[in-house]
Amino acid sequence: MKIISQAGTSGEISPIAGPTPLEQLIEDVLRSPAADPNLPSDISDQVRRILQHDTRRTRVVVLGGGTGLSTVVGGNSAKPGWSKNPSLGLKENFPRLDLIAVTTDDGGSTGQLLRELPLIGIGDLRKSCLSLISLPNLQRLYQLNEQQSYNVVELIQLIFNHRFPDKYRGFKKLKNPLLAVSPKARRNCPPELSSALNSLGSYVSPEGDGPTILPGGHNLGNLLLAAAIFRAAGGRTDRAPGLRAIQRGIDTVSRITGARVGHLHAATSTPGQLSFRYSNGVEVLGQRKADRARRGFPVERITAYFSRPPAVGSAVLHALRDADLIIYAPGSLFSSMIPLLQIDPILSAIRENRKAIKILAANFWVQEGETDISPGQDGRGFLVSELIEAYDRNVPGGVRGLFQLVLSANLDYIPGNILRNYALEGKTPIHLDKKRVEEMGFLSVEAILFPLEGLKPTSVIHHDPKNFALAIRTILYAWNRIPSLFRKNRAGRDKTSPARDKAKTSRSPILYNYLSSVQAVLKEKEIQPAELKEIMTDLIWENRDISLEHLKFFRSITALRAQDRSHPPRHDDLWGRYNHVKESLEIHEQLLEQPGHLRSSLLVALGTSLLGNAFEEARWADGPFGPEGAGAGYLVRLRPARRRHCLLTGQQLRRYLELTRLTPDRRQKRVYRTVTIDREKFLAPHLFFGLLYAWYLNNDYVPALDYEMSLLRWPARLLMPFQREDQKRRQALVSFFRIEIFGYPD
Repeated sequence: MKIISQAGTSGEISPIAGPTPLEQLIEDVLRSPAADPNLPSDISDQVRRILQHDTRRTRVVVLGGGTGLSTVVGGNSAKPGWSKNPSLGLKENFPRLDLIAVTTDDGGSTGQLLRELPLIGIGDLRKSCLSLISLPNLQRLYQLNEQQSYNVVELIQLIFNHRFPDKYRGFKKLKNPLLAVSPKARRNCPPELSSALNSLGSYVSPEGDGPTILPGGHNLGNLLLAAAIFRAAGGRTDRAPGLRAIQRGIDTVSRITGARVGHLHAATSTPGQLSFRYSNGVEVLGQRKADRARRGFPVERITAYFSRPPAVGSAVLHALRDADLIIYAPGSLFSSMIPLLQIDPILSAIRENRKAIKILAANFWVQEGETDISPGQDGRGFLVSELIEAYDRNVPGGVRGLFQLVLSANLDYIPGNILRNYALEGKTPIHLDKKRVEEMGFLSVEAILFPLEGLKPTSVIHHDPKNFALAIRTILYAWNRIPSLFRKNRAGRDKTSPARDKAKTSRSPILYNYLSSVQAVLKEKEIQPAELKEIMTDLIWENRDISLEHLKFFRSITALRAQDRSHPPRHDDLWGRYNHVKESLEIHEQLLEQPGHLRSSLLVALGTSLLGNAFEEARWADGPFGPEGAGAGYLVRLRPARRRHCLLTGQQLRRYLELTRLTPDRRQKRVYRTVTIDREKFLAPHLFFGLLYAWYLNNDYVPALDYEMSLLRWPARLLMPFQREDQKRRQALVSFFRIEIFGYPD
């Protein structure tokens, strides 16, 4: 009997019955010799009908991104042995297959391209293009025999997955991509393919007609795809390529690689990026940042921000409206799947299609930074029901009309020693809490979606494209031919959450334009040593919540020598500081040898600069002090508003000071005081502002403050009264920074 933890049972372990008739049918199909075209006689008639069922007219749309999308469509082309068996997955079962890939990725080579060019994220498009490669297409295109076509697939795999070293500055391999592979592999390249690759690579080289792209750190396949897109756009880089140019570029690369032309689509041609809001109230921009940062709180909300209302191609909308089957591929919940459904034309087209069966494919494993912390705050990762709840919270209108069935991996067949090895690496599976999922109104199906053959303790468990496709094939057949297997309401419950807004368009400039603007602002600053300019540029790029407005309050960045200090060393010397007289960000020279601490210090100094010259006086004052005339404390006197130069308004300054426990003096205007016994337990409000600024952007920058803010993780019912008050104050500080400093809506 299968054992699984149920959601909403406070961690109890509850038994679930054996496989349903549908699950048993899928298992029968998966265990049959499906690869044999002459199906043996010892399989059931039902299995035979499923495997021989004609799917040539079935219109299928798969949405997603990352490795998950490409893997279930045609295998993971990043794996070394993929080229030996590229003919598998959904593409082999459903010839009328369209892929819609997310375009808000900003990491790796894609992130570099976004720094250099006005473009959408294309890394997932490249992966998906390789997954659609067809051996028959290659054979017809280049007049190859079967063995030659396998050799060409391997060549394409090596070229399109080749990554240049970070410091690589040459262009030979870009002008002639065959130089990225061995001489033996080059001999397998048809002349027409070689010419097409050379043409694309040369286009983005210095002598070419397109934008020059330095190859260092880039994926060669991304550069070739970018070249195809910008060539279709006429080489213009003053604006982002439109729908037609992007589709033509994708089709160009699809055509020369033998992929199915016209079947791969970008979700939108409009550049955008993602913001992640955590349950502690922090909201920050950037998929890569969310992937790397460890906030220690669950993601509460994801929002896709675009430079204008996202444009969606007519082919995408037609495919969705006419589809017989819509599949949400396994992939990153918050960075691959939900952003697609925040694009209103795509969401509307899915909901308008009332005839299709719509299947949500659940992930195997929790993902750090996204699904590793349950919203239930009990220390575990997500359950499948919580994936559904995340869709419901983040998609406008909730999950109504999105899917009827959830397909999950049957973990019973994974050996315990493999699960244990994963657990030792901090990886846990996403369990199907079937009872809860069906209470929500959705059908739930478990299947063996991973390869059973050759599993070893060191095995990596992933979706097997063959098994996944056969499971989908069986579900589709049963949905149309054996409705009795679907015991629940086939339409699912009409579950609707309070409507979320559509994808945002008011916050995110094209990233290339944002970086250019930052560089222009920093060019006017006096920065010594010069290397700090590049470091500051990279730091701002990684923390794109820093607006241009935040860069107005300093004129220079200076590395101080020990003899330049105007006071003996003290605890706040650990950080950068802002000299409001010189309007300078100052860090200590020795930090140049400590890159991590240097970046933290620059952010603290930048944050402090937002207060500008607002404090006419800020100092410790000995007693008598305070309204009762007792004790020592800290005093802040604000500069008159007409002489004040800072980011905050007078009302915002007052609010901030009150949140740091400074109270207005009853006798003196613009004076704020606090009484404290131990100076070591008090941070001056200007330094605290800088520390909070850096912590908000990335808690890893200020681990000591992160420890202090960890009080936000505790349920209020477990805290003592004074702790609850302190928790409220800290929560209010987070909200203040999110709304007033970084401009997010409440």
